[in-house]
Amino acid sequence: MTRVLTRSDLETVLDPEACLAALRDGFRTADATAVPGQRVRTDLPFPGTATALMPGLLPGVEAYTVKVNAKFPGARPALRGVICLHGGADGELLALLDSATVTAWRTELAAALGTALLAPAGHAVLGVIGTGAQAELTLRGLASARPPGRLVVHDTDSGRAAAFAARHGGRVLDSARAVAEAADTVLLATWSRAPLLALADTRAGQHFTSLGTDEPGKRELAPDLLDAALLVVDDLRLAARTGALSAPGLSRTGADATLTDVLRGTHPGRTAARQRTVYAPVGLPWQDLALTWLAWREAERRGVGTTIDLLE
Repeated sequence: MTRVLTRSDLETVLDPEACLAALRDGFRTADATAVPGQRVRTDLPFPGTATALMPGLLPGVEAYTVKVNAKFPGARPALRGVICLHGGADGELLALLDSATVTAWRTELAAALGTALLAPAGHAVLGVIGTGAQAELTLRGLASARPPGRLVVHDTDSGRAAAFAARHGGRVLDSARAVAEAADTVLLATWSRAPLLALADTRAGQHFTSLGTDEPGKRELAPDLLDAALLVVDDLRLAARTGALSAPGLSRTGADATLTDVLRGTHPGRTAARQRTVYAPVGLPWQDLALTWLAWREAERRGVGTTIDLLE
């Protein structure tokens, strides 16, 4: 039998602290798997793209994931798709899950983890540029990992920015530059294809988490800021091919570290109060498995979702 888990089912069974713990463990151990994950993306003859991530593998988990997403920036929601959870023994399709929910949870909670590790000590003001669902979950993750103090936000949709600020006790500012001027730590979660912040818009000691670097052409931070900062990514190869390191105009040819390096202690991360730091993840297949495995096991235990027999 295959268990089908919708968005509401996933929000019932997923717990932010458990997901953070699974992601933290995954960053430390995922590279021990024998088969590297792949990310395949293609343009379409429609106003969107198709992306597949496979296989999602983790040491000690006898299962794998295959995710297929459609990304249509003009649609609401912009991301739609499915994650297939297969048993490792015989390929049985254990579950079909809404990929938009899993992707949002794993992306934003991993962002919270990276932000908490690299943000300056005593970061009193968090800035958010782009106030969609990704930013919501990152705030939830930061509340568990390293709570910020005051909040300032900006979005091209002023109504959405105002609603976000009201929910979280923040203040709306009129530009991305104004957010960078006011904040110690800045989260960018947009679809921008032109840099929103350059080096001149920032100051020494700030941290930036840029989530709009997951496919070619998306840009949130200018090359001079990426060149000047301590740059941490989630995967060196993918960051160079499709992420922050694929941006035109960069002088640097590689990142300073991966989040795995920082978590293992093989790289110290931030080493000076006046150092600028950037975390620019792409998103990895094992992260899908980490959360999907949690969700499926909890759904099985509690009887959440619907079961179907696709082979009937």
